[in-house]
Amino acid sequence: MYRYDEFDQKIVDQRVAQFRDQTRRYLAGELTEDQFRPLRLQNGLYVQRHAPMLRIAVPYGLLSSRQLRTLAMIASKYDRGYGHFSTRQNLQFNWPELAKVPEILAELATVQMHAIQTSGNCIRNTTTDQFAGVAHDEMVDPRPWCEIIRQWSTFHPEFAHLPRKFKIAINGAREDRAAILVHDIGLEVVDRNGEVGFKVFVGGGLGRTPIIGELVNEFLPKEHLLSYLEAILRVYNRYGRRDNKYKARIKILVKALGVEVFAAKVAQEWAFLKDGALTLTQTEIDRITTFFVPPTYEKLAGDDASFLKLRDENKAFARWVERNVFPHKVPGYAAVTLSLKPTGVPPGDATADQMEGVAALAEQYSFGEVRVSHEQNLILADVKQSDLPLIWEAAKKLGFATPNIGLITDIVCCPGGDFCSLANAKSIPVAESIQKLFDDLDYLFDLGEIDLNISGCMNSCGHHHVGHIGILGVDKNGSEWYQVALGGRQGRDAQIGKVIGPSFAQDEVPAVIGKIISVFLENRQAGEPFIDVFDRIGIEPFKTRVYAKEPSHG
Repeated sequence: MYRYDEFDQKIVDQRVAQFRDQTRRYLAGELTEDQFRPLRLQNGLYVQRHAPMLRIAVPYGLLSSRQLRTLAMIASKYDRGYGHFSTRQNLQFNWPELAKVPEILAELATVQMHAIQTSGNCIRNTTTDQFAGVAHDEMVDPRPWCEIIRQWSTFHPEFAHLPRKFKIAINGAREDRAAILVHDIGLEVVDRNGEVGFKVFVGGGLGRTPIIGELVNEFLPKEHLLSYLEAILRVYNRYGRRDNKYKARIKILVKALGVEVFAAKVAQEWAFLKDGALTLTQTEIDRITTFFVPPTYEKLAGDDASFLKLRDENKAFARWVERNVFPHKVPGYAAVTLSLKPTGVPPGDATADQMEGVAALAEQYSFGEVRVSHEQNLILADVKQSDLPLIWEAAKKLGFATPNIGLITDIVCCPGGDFCSLANAKSIPVAESIQKLFDDLDYLFDLGEIDLNISGCMNSCGHHHVGHIGILGVDKNGSEWYQVALGGRQGRDAQIGKVIGPSFAQDEVPAVIGKIISVFLENRQAGEPFIDVFDRIGIEPFKTRVYAKEPSHG
């Protein structure tokens, strides 16, 4: 993984010192709330419903065990003993004391971490596949390109005050696990006869106006990556709306201009930048790539016999392997997803002790590295198959061994109204009520893959638009209600879900989900996945069942 050089460290240390003085001045009454607001947002600090919230940057979801231990320490010393992993592969602390935030940032700086550009109208954390570098279906490792973009975009003066926040995702595998089509810019790394380049998609996004991104460049040669991205951002900065924040995202601009006109404007801007100072040399690409060389794997013949034997003999272990273990490109190895979705725990939350436990597992079994997925789980990417039984036992003790990855209880969920001041409704209690409804593992496995996503407001931090089942909290006359959509999905065939009808009260939601599942099961053919059944029968059977009047018993 990338290591800071002296310039990186100096910049981060200077930012900590600046914010320490800014916070002191604010608390002393020398800065007004309006003056302090942009300063705190530049350092990832929000004012939430009950307390400040600090969002920590985890570049492309990659953590060292040392960094994870520092996050655990911060959770214990400065917060309430836990953190929340978000859908941007970052970590949030929900209860820091404002006066102590500079101390937290100073602690982070000692392990090459920060909270820069985790908020505000700037380029946010670039995200990617949680299995980058190890995935069996990977064509090109996207991590060096994530780092190149991180270095280009951090503190970029021209893009510090964009019309709205800006999100980039990169995929380098056959399966798109980075959801590139619902990002402001989505990049697919491709290898064309030995030449590496990018497919470039622009104008995707969720939120109030969900839109699938449009292809604007079929093949961008790798050396021109930064100049082309800069051209896109310049066009957005020039023409993006600033008079209405709900119409300020680049997706609205692309839609208004039309993708052909937008692409033409980008090409016109690019003409001034192409082959200039932003051109990437092979020397620089190679330099960044050296930070992502594979670890020293053991040479193993293939599948481990003891692992296969236990899998065949132990049903519980076999279930965990089926759902939580991902094929590795190196023989005899696997990637393990630690589920942060046990019933009764807010999705994505991890205690300080759990973080310490995961760090220890990473050090012992996975070269000291941990990944964060945008589905809010943690990954040990380089585990020997022979160590999987030990990982399973340790994960059970940590509470991270629920075999539900990709199943309906692996819920993606924002903090919602329990914490966020923007939320219209609570998300966490709804997630818990649904998890309890499907707590039977046999039943859960029989249902197969179902993505269920929950957002507490239109900002869509829970990515409800691309869930097979999406739930959105809405405000109705001061009360919390929930809108349900079906048929969304991420990946190469990304699609926005369709709302089934009027919203429901919170206590009605579990029954509604139960009815949706009953329609699925009644129409299912021989193990057919939920999304295939939906595509085949359409939304009407679900809508009819959900809104059917209950028979009277008078």
